Amino acid sequence: MEQSTLLLVLAGLLVVIGLVGTVLPAIPGVPLIFLGLFVAAWAEGFQHVGMGTITVLGVMALIAYGVDLVAGALGAKKFGASRLAVVGAMVGAVVGLFMGIPGVLVGPFVGAAAGEFVARRDLLQAGRAGFGTWLGLVVGAAVKIAISFSMVAVFLAARVF
Repeated sequence: MEQSTLLLVLAGLLVVIGLVGTVLPAIPGVPLIFLGLFVAAWAEGFQHVGMGTITVLGVMALIAYGVDLVAGALGAKKFGASRLAVVGAMVGAVVGLFMGIPGVLVGPFVGAAAGEFVARRDLLQAGRAGFGTWLGLVVGAAVKIAISFSMVAVFLAARVF
């Protein structure tokens, strides 16, 4: 098999794993998508997808990464959560990975609520903080997924046109 074909197969695998990673917190989805698209452009000698498109994709990846970092914190802040609630949400997300899809969805909420309860000993506020943090994470994930698919679309548009 030719080297460019192997690179294109590797690029495709990186993009697919990256798209899975946009949903699973343990896999760095957006960086893998960017790397896969870069490898695909490189495999073709940047003939169809040039450095201008690669730069746009890099900026999109940075925006997606920033949204991912900020969304949970903004949701937590909007609902009055403490820093311990945000830390709890992150721990809950990691622990939730081992419990399948329900764990991924519920883990951040439970972690944020537990962290807030430890910080303030107020069950109602813990529930609010858990919901706010969870909502921020869900909105952030949705934006990250949209940007990820948009990155692939930009690459394909540059490749075709």
